[in-house]
Amino acid sequence: MEKQISSNGLTKVQVLIMAIASGVCVANVYYNQPILQDIASSFRVSEGEAGSISVLTQVGYGLGIFFLIPLGDKINKKKLILCLLISLFCLLIGMTFSQNIMEVWILSVAIGIATVSAQIILPLAASIDRVTTGQTVGNIFTGILIGVLGARVFSGYIAEWLSWRYVYGFSAVMILIVIALLNLYLPNVKNEFDGYYLELLKSTLHQLKRFSLLRESSLISGLLFGVFCSFWTTLTFHLSGAPFNFQSDIIGMYGFVAMSTTGYAYAGALMAPVFGKLADQGNSQRSLTLAVSMVIASLVIAKIASNSALAIALAVLLLDVGVQAIQVTNVARIYSLDAQSNSRINTVYMTTYFIGGSIGTSIGLFCWNLGGWNLVTWQMLAFTLLAFFIIVRPKRTTARTNNK
Repeated sequence: MEKQISSNGLTKVQVLIMAIASGVCVANVYYNQPILQDIASSFRVSEGEAGSISVLTQVGYGLGIFFLIPLGDKINKKKLILCLLISLFCLLIGMTFSQNIMEVWILSVAIGIATVSAQIILPLAASIDRVTTGQTVGNIFTGILIGVLGARVFSGYIAEWLSWRYVYGFSAVMILIVIALLNLYLPNVKNEFDGYYLELLKSTLHQLKRFSLLRESSLISGLLFGVFCSFWTTLTFHLSGAPFNFQSDIIGMYGFVAMSTTGYAYAGALMAPVFGKLADQGNSQRSLTLAVSMVIASLVIAKIASNSALAIALAVLLLDVGVQAIQVTNVARIYSLDAQSNSRINTVYMTTYFIGGSIGTSIGLFCWNLGGWNLVTWQMLAFTLLAFFIIVRPKRTTARTNNK
């Protein structure tokens, strides 16, 4: 049974299923992070060799974003999503029964590639629901955020009580359930692009030239994701030293545990639809300004109260809400540009997003080695203030082009 698009867009059930599917899917990128030591012990390899698993998964995810997401404008999105999820199911079964580290490395790249289904679901939803795009995208993005937040906790718990292999086995079962649900409830959407694949990739790059709003949104989100990655990468070192001297397990759970004890574990996720509504109401400027202000407040707190565990927890909360609000607002904005090119537009946006994260991580590590937490916070403030300037600067009115 296939669901077609109703005159009112997506139903609440369809949005819920798409949100769950996106979260279950994207979680596979992050499952490996808490269990790298377990994998290293299982195959008797070094921590560095096991650490490559996380890097290779991210590489695969990046490759999938650039080379597969554009196909959503050419191939039936529903069929593409289901094919990727079926592939992901098979790869997770392979990971469950892997025999050596080389197999794990290869499977990690492939899993990263197949996990990009979530980035095809988002433009699919946006192309259907054009009235409340921000709210719909925000709700689905909530599922992604919960998947990211819960992945490390889930894998760490399962590995502690059973084995790291069960993490991938249970994930395979969840993916199988998601496949069944999406097959029943995911609508079909007609695609307009009928050129060749290379033309599709060329058209993807052309979207940057077409839309100044896409360039602006991509740059803002890239800068803020760079701040996010820089923060979390160096926070590990900050919390492991004086005066905290936290162990790695506490550091890994720090943000989640600190916030969940006060009821704010999913604050960033739950705020996503709120900022999505602001974007729908034409208040994207206000939404972005508010969100980046929260990030600035977070970094100021992290700088002036760097020796307080409670202050760092508050900084984590504000940073998470601010960065995710920026992401949701910008995604809603870019999906209003050209519904027929949403997948290609999303490819440009997400590629820039992850490039920003990589740059932020690298510069953050450099600043840590050079000047510790103090210099890192200055670096993050510089990135954030640059994004703030881009948001509030006077805009020139430019016409949108509609050529593919």
